[in-house]
Amino acid sequence: MPLPYCTPADQAPPTYQCPCHSKDPLIAPSVLACDLSNLEAASKMVLEAGADVLHLDVMDGAFVPNISFGFPVIESLRKNIPDAYLDVHMMVAEPGKWVEAVAKAVGAAEGKPAQYTFHIEATDDPKGLIEAIRATGMKVGVGIKPNTTVSDIEEIIPLVDTVLVMTVEPGFGGQSFMGPGHATNDVLPKVFDVRTRFPEIDIEVDGGLSAKTIVEAAGAGANMIVAGSSVFKGDPVDAIQSLRAGVLKYGLGKSDDEINAVL
Repeated sequence: MPLPYCTPADQAPPTYQCPCHSKDPLIAPSVLACDLSNLEAASKMVLEAGADVLHLDVMDGAFVPNISFGFPVIESLRKNIPDAYLDVHMMVAEPGKWVEAVAKAVGAAEGKPAQYTFHIEATDDPKGLIEAIRATGMKVGVGIKPNTTVSDIEEIIPLVDTVLVMTVEPGFGGQSFMGPGHATNDVLPKVFDVRTRFPEIDIEVDGGLSAKTIVEAAGAGANMIVAGSSVFKGDPVDAIQSLRAGVLKYGLGKSDDEINAVL
């Protein structure tokens, strides 16, 4: 496998350059970063600003050291955004326990678009869990934490729709992106590895994504971009367009003129 870099070794940090792929950019603002007292308004704002997906972080205080929101909140939100694609990121200790609850909350039985993203570290039966999620009509995502390897999921990658590579330690927003030059862990070789071996899959990255870090993330092969603070703490239109442009340029190899035509 070629090295996942296109800049000389003496330039630090290096820039990734994955094999060009054809997976559309999917920009997924993480509502955990919004004013949760105005969740409906914040969600509608980013959807109107061009978001493709809403990323909903469900935390149980066990798998990660934080608690966020649960299924009644998701169900209430769904009633007010009936057509939005919801990516429910289950950072929980027993992901198999909550499949039916999430399916009900997102309206899976009515054909509402949604994905159930579980963590490989939290289950001993990923294939059974995937089957259970599929049975509800939801799409399936599998996530890995920064210290988990691609080898831990490679057997099930053909069975899922999305591979989520965490680019921060899960549990809290506002952390530094674990890319080239990170003090302890550059996770992007895992993104590059998955993109090289599974070119047709959606690859999601979550944590520290912005107009600056999208260059490395998209260059490594990510096309589904979760961003919290960079979207909700600034101009959401500019932030979403910057992330989309990054995927188009560094992932799909589009020219500036082609990107401008899309944006």
